[in-house]
Amino acid sequence: MILEHYIPFNKEFLLEQQIVAFAKNSEEEDNFKKLFDIIEHYYHYESFNLNRNLKQNYALFDPDLSKKERKQFIGKSDFSAFKETLLKVLERGNYYRIDQKTLEEAFTESDLIGLNLEIDFNAFKDFELYARGHHKATEKVKKYFFWKKEIEVEYYDRVLVYLNYSDADFLNKKKVKLGKMPIDPGSISLKIFKRVPKNDLETIFPNAIPRMSIKDKMLLWIPGVFGGISLLSAKVIPALINMYNAYETGETIDLLNSKTSLNQGLIALGILSAYCFRQYNNFINKKIRYSKLLSDSLYFKNLGNNSGAFYSLLNSSEEEVLKETILAYSFLHKSEKPLTAKELDHQIESWFKTKLNTDLDFDVNDALLKLKNIGLGIENNGKWKVIPLQEALVTIDELWDTIFEYNVTQKI
Repeated sequence: MILEHYIPFNKEFLLEQQIVAFAKNSEEEDNFKKLFDIIEHYYHYESFNLNRNLKQNYALFDPDLSKKERKQFIGKSDFSAFKETLLKVLERGNYYRIDQKTLEEAFTESDLIGLNLEIDFNAFKDFELYARGHHKATEKVKKYFFWKKEIEVEYYDRVLVYLNYSDADFLNKKKVKLGKMPIDPGSISLKIFKRVPKNDLETIFPNAIPRMSIKDKMLLWIPGVFGGISLLSAKVIPALINMYNAYETGETIDLLNSKTSLNQGLIALGILSAYCFRQYNNFINKKIRYSKLLSDSLYFKNLGNNSGAFYSLLNSSEEEVLKETILAYSFLHKSEKPLTAKELDHQIESWFKTKLNTDLDFDVNDALLKLKNIGLGIENNGKWKVIPLQEALVTIDELWDTIFEYNVTQKI
């Protein structure tokens, strides 16, 4: 996988790591904590506005609202504004879109359940998956009988599923049974999951239906059909014909040999039937494992649905913004000279590599833009520096003062 912008450490940990640079001066250390406490509240206010915007423009498409409630937002909810804001929040949270090639590979491969899942994409006008963070883990999977094999599975730490359901008219044309749909046509479903296997992404689609793979069908039908026909034609049917002809003509037959031949054929058919049942039972067991995986996803991996997903997204985006600001300000503050964006980027990424044994692609341009927007970063001829802590506290306090402007002039 490519390196991500996502920073896999919480803000408190990173803040403590950066405080070390101010440890010799207790006043500066205290000011540093105060500065980022105020900045955190400022970003929280930004998230509040984003949340309000998302909820307003999503309400018309929210499947959790009744039709009567949704009608109140006709002309008030705007799909374009909703999608634009959602993408902004995802970008702030360092989510990235999973490309079509990765999705196709996930739909054809399977790490954990070994089961083909069929998804009716006609149900969706549009669908997108966004991920953030990844790791690998060793899992045991069943192969043959009681033999289990250890494999390395790649997981996404977080996955957002965006499903824009088709309108009723389109679904009717495609002969999709609306009564069996778990959601109203034209709705938009959002779900966030944690720890999703990269090659089993299809398991988090709500309309995934287990189907037999070509291999399963061949193992079931080829031995069953050809073996059954062969046994019937070679053993069972000839024995029955001989016995019937002898009965009709009154001739004596070698009853012992006929019974033996018939019994052998029936025993062989029984063994073949047991084999076919076992193959079918393997498929049923895979469906059961899929059901277990699905229930685990719903109960233990689901972090939010629809409008409830906004809070998880906004919280993570707020943290990412703050972490980037903490790092950019701290490294520029302790630098003896102004740094270019490339130099700052190299210093921060090298620190993560040597100090925390973590490879990532720090989004330095976004971090510097944040510092500039809140008045803490200064750029001159491509080189950046930050204002001193004491001045930074005054600047950020003035920024707060401009947020709520409510002046009342009393008449005397």
